Amino acid sequence: MPRNADEVRLRLQEAALELYLDQGYDKTTAGDIAARAGVTERTFFRHFVDKREVFFDGQTQLCELLTAAVAAVPAGTKPLPTLRAAFHQAVPLIEHNRPITERRHPVIAATPALRERALAKNAALVDALTDALRARGVAEQLAALCAQIGMDTYSIAIRRWGADRTDDLHIHLDQAFTDLRLAANALR
Repeated sequence: MPRNADEVRLRLQEAALELYLDQGYDKTTAGDIAARAGVTERTFFRHFVDKREVFFDGQTQLCELLTAAVAAVPAGTKPLPTLRAAFHQAVPLIEHNRPITERRHPVIAATPALRERALAKNAALVDALTDALRARGVAEQLAALCAQIGMDTYSIAIRRWGADRTDDLHIHLDQAFTDLRLAANALR
């Protein structure tokens, strides 16, 4: 049985993915995941609140990285360029996690409970970015609008990168924010 907490988490995540792919999310229990990983069900619940959370373990790390990156952008930078700079700081993490993320995506897309959790996690990121912008002196409503638009633009960049790997994620991110600026200019 593995003793290192990170190793246990990884084994549980891999076991969950295998089982969800083999028999589906609904037919898989936390006990099944624990057994496949070679640990007890109690150990599973020491690491994860429920079987949905197994797929969203890195969310806290991403949130902390993004909010710290927002805080580190030079004062006086406008909200969307601030977010763009923060998202660039997250690229190495996203690239590192890409192999497992790609394998999880079809399971999440096919499972309402996991899609719901993904939406809730995305909303929590938007809230955290709103708070980070407010801490920089951005008004509440503008911070919320920019955080949502920024997160949507970031998501578009990641989807484009998933479909076309000829360019790295930094380039897709820059292009998505350029497209956003073009769309905003078209409203004038």
